[in-house]
Amino acid sequence: MPSLTVNGVRLAYQIHGTGKIPLVMVHGSWLAGEQWDAVVPELAASFRVLTYDRRGHGDSERPSSQGTIGESVADLAALIEQLGLAPVWVAGNSLGASITLRLAGERPDLFAGLTAHEPPLYSLAVTDPAVDPMIEADMRTDAAAAERIASGDHAGAAEQFVEANAPGMWTQLPPEARQMMIENAPAFHDEANDPTFYDVDRDRISAFPRPALLTQGDQSPPQYAPVITELAEALPSVEVSTLTGVGHLPHMEHPDAYVDALTAFVHEHTP
Repeated sequence: MPSLTVNGVRLAYQIHGTGKIPLVMVHGSWLAGEQWDAVVPELAASFRVLTYDRRGHGDSERPSSQGTIGESVADLAALIEQLGLAPVWVAGNSLGASITLRLAGERPDLFAGLTAHEPPLYSLAVTDPAVDPMIEADMRTDAAAAERIASGDHAGAAEQFVEANAPGMWTQLPPEARQMMIENAPAFHDEANDPTFYDVDRDRISAFPRPALLTQGDQSPPQYAPVITELAEALPSVEVSTLTGVGHLPHMEHPDAYVDALTAFVHEHTP
């Protein structure tokens, strides 16, 4: 994979397709840019698609110091600028969606628009007795996995995290996927120990002037719904789409539905 050094860290990336509309895909925790493999071929028929491995993930450099989510936000900005992609569409999943939204609040000039699927921005969620226990359980899972990584048990942490979110799934994952998660475990440790892990500046994203698509799965854990509701109220130009038959990883679970929703929205909002 080609690479660029941004903010002192080497990031591996790939560009797919030759379309006029640039689209950057931002992956979530534990995985890497290849998590988009199921959707890239179809997206590349319409867009110039950039996938990359965030710092500490995949083939990108793994700094030895404690990393922060703010660094991942700055890396995304630098990557867009160094590759000359702005204004660009950015699509993020899970923590990748959080990173996308944070950059949208800080540097809206880099964006043509964005799509975000179920960011874990629990600080936005209004207190709800039906959902609060699930959010708290999610946070406990994150903290327990981070503690286990700190003890050196990367494989056990990866398995514990997967099983807490999708019981029985760990043994169903391909060996290469399990190995990737184990190797990326230190990056999750840094993310989970970042005090801004569940946060976004609502005032900043409320000023984002570009179109935004928020997606959620009808099979997803319910704790993401109140986050999507609050984001939809904050963003001034937003649409919400519920994808049928998918959960937290729509691009892997039901790639056609994800591609259709993303492609239709981008084309609708591109002059």
